[in-house]
Order: sequence, then C-alpha cells, then structure tokens
Amino acid sequence: MDKFVIEGGRRLQGRVRVNGSKNDALPLLAAALLAEGRTRLRGVPHLSDIATMLRILRELGAHVEHRADGDVTVKVTDESRVEASYENVSTMRASVCVLGPLLARRGKAKVSLPGGCVIGVRPIDLHLKGFAALGAEIRTEHGYVVAEAKKGLRGAEIYLGGPYGSTVTGTANVLMAATLAKGTTVIESAACEPEVEDLARLLIAMGAKIEGAGTHRLVVTGVERLQAVEHTVIPDRIEAGTFLAAGAVTRGNLLVENARMEHLTAAVHALRQIGVTVERENGGIRVAGPERFRPVDLTTLPYPGFATDLQAQFMTLLACADGISVVTEKIYPDRFMHVAELNRMGAQVRKEGASAIIHGVPQLHGAPVMASDLRASAALVIAGLAAKGTTEIRRVYHIDRGYERIEERLNACGAAVKRMVDKVLLVR
Repeated sequence: MDKFVIEGGRRLQGRVRVNGSKNDALPLLAAALLAEGRTRLRGVPHLSDIATMLRILRELGAHVEHRADGDVTVKVTDESRVEASYENVSTMRASVCVLGPLLARRGKAKVSLPGGCVIGVRPIDLHLKGFAALGAEIRTEHGYVVAEAKKGLRGAEIYLGGPYGSTVTGTANVLMAATLAKGTTVIESAACEPEVEDLARLLIAMGAKIEGAGTHRLVVTGVERLQAVEHTVIPDRIEAGTFLAAGAVTRGNLLVENARMEHLTAAVHALRQIGVTVERENGGIRVAGPERFRPVDLTTLPYPGFATDLQAQFMTLLACADGISVVTEKIYPDRFMHVAELNRMGAQVRKEGASAIIHGVPQLHGAPVMASDLRASAALVIAGLAAKGTTEIRRVYHIDRGYERIEERLNACGAAVKRMVDKVLLVR
C-alpha cells in the first residue's frame, strides 16, 4: 500500500493541465451499453475507478480498450450477460449506472448494491423509484438489485427530488433507461450538473430524443435503437477546483489549463471572497494566492451551488484564514471525515451537526495522517503542501480513484511529493 510524503512550504508555480472528468466518463461508459456498434470516448483519465468500470463492462459482454492517450473504445459482443458482480460494484458507487442501460437494452439487470467512499449514507432509492415508474419490477435479494422489464419500459412522469436535492447518478441512470422506453418520459427535479448535460449530449448524438438538457426538467421521447458515436469527455471541474485550492493555499501563482470557469462559478466566487486572485487565461484559469486569507462561510448545494466534492479542499484553505469560517454540508451531512486529520496538523475545526466551525491558524504543521475517502485525500495533500515540515498521508489509494498521477503533476509545479510504499501498513 502506498503513502505520500510531502515536504511543505513550497509555492506552486507554472501550469498544470486538468484531465477529463471521472464523474463524466463513468456514466458515458455505461451509456455505451445502449448503443449498436463501437463507441469511442476521448480524454478518459487513467484512474482506478475507470478501471473498475471497464472491468464491469467486460463482465457485461463488452470488448473494451483503454489506450495510453485516453481513448476508450467499447463494443458489446454478448448481450446475454446482465449481472454486475459484488467484487466490482462494491468498490465504486457510480457503477450502479449500468442498471439503466441493462434494463433498457436487455430487459433485465442484476447489479450488486454499490460501494465507494465512506462519506455517509447514499441510497439508490430514487434510481429504483424511477425504474419502477418506467414499468420495471424491482426487488433486492442477497445484496443485489434485480430489475426486470418483461413487457419493456414505458414512458412516465418521474420526480427525482430527494431530501438533499436532485440525484446526479439517479438522473443519469433514469435518463439512460428512458431513451429506449416506449412513449414520452418527463423527469422533474432532474440534476443539471455539467456531467448530466454532457451525458445527454452523448445520448442525443447516438439518436436519443431529449429536450431540456442542463435544466431541471428533461423530456425524453423513446426511440427503438441507438448507434455508437465518438465523444470527448469534458474537463474535470473537481480536479480543477482542487488545483486552484492548492495553488492558492501555497501562496503560489498557478495556471490551471483546460479548466472551465463556467463550471466553477461558485468555487471561483468563494476563492475571490477569501482574497485569492482568479482570472481566465488561455482557455484555463490562473490563480494567485495572497499572503493571508479572509474567512468566509460556505454551504454545499446542488449545481450550480458550491460542490460537495470541493468542501474538504476548501476547508483546508479556510483553516489557514484570519478569523472564523463556517462550512455547512447540505448534500452529505456526514462528510467530515477529514476534520480529525486536519486537526492533527494544527487546524482548529469543530464539527457541529452538519456544519464545521473553523478557527483559522497562522500555520499548519506536518504530521502523519490517514486518508478516509477520495476528496479527503485531496484535502490532506493540500494541507501537506501548505504545512511547515513533513506530512505523511497513508492510504492514498483513495486519491488514485479520482486524480491521475497527482504527485507528478504537483511536483512539476514546484511541490515536493514522494509516493512511497507504506511498510507500516504492510506489516499490519
């Protein structure tokens, strides 16, 4: 098992390029199960979550290739397979996205209940509610969801709002299923994240009839078949926001190439409130950090609000601010696993319900810490970059789920991050 050893206190300078979005690529790959022919996706990052999805596609009868340049081709060769096993699905929640395509194209799906990061309860009840409205019979048995559409799916009016807002993965799943349903489907309270909008673009290119992409109301008129196409994955807005926070916290001057400002409105607004200079430049975003930061209050909300996937990274930045900040989590109220580890590094953060009260400190200090999930890992890397002394981050396999070779890319900008084998954990 690997760990990161970070020598902190170095300003990030130069440029770093954002890769294709993991959260975009995963449902796009699942959508390839709907199409006849060979689907080609460009700009798919080399991540452990992507590798998991490719294993699932192969398990479901697809021939898959992932080239070094990021091109992925998917061609279904066996449509008799309908089961996605626990061994694969249990490690990544987004793998549940194959439910919709399997149900629509093959009439049956048996998919293990999903796993992923430990950031709180994330049920898939809204997914199943949507499939049931489309006419599927749903049951759970032995840890698997079994869905069948013996008479085919039929259009329906579906409301996908939940207690914490719209469901992104659920919207993608139900949208894919609806493309081959008979009649018209109306999805109300649909998620409007850029990744959902891009999925709709792919499906439309395949021949689907979808209106309202990028809004909270999707109207889908079912078609008989979809054809494979070529498509480019959008840039990863969460990776971009992570690099912006890293550049800022080190008081650096960093150009984040291939970052789309229009996908990061809330994060950019927060950075400017904190006192960070943020400007568009050559199709990317340049960030320059001040010597001291101002405190702000942040609340995570569905897009275009502040992204829950950037909460931990920005908490690290606020831990270094002059004054008191409050971060409130409205998407996953239990997503504060990073608080204890940040406090080990000298931060002063106190959790109260779904909020964290942050008393900024003049300096973080290096310490041994443990990564608990993907975005917490990124937050600890950012903290290590800002801290005085050496930080060791264990269990960095979490970060490999969402950031490709992050240590190499940060080091190219002046950081000092080493990936090493964690002999302590090996002994345990």
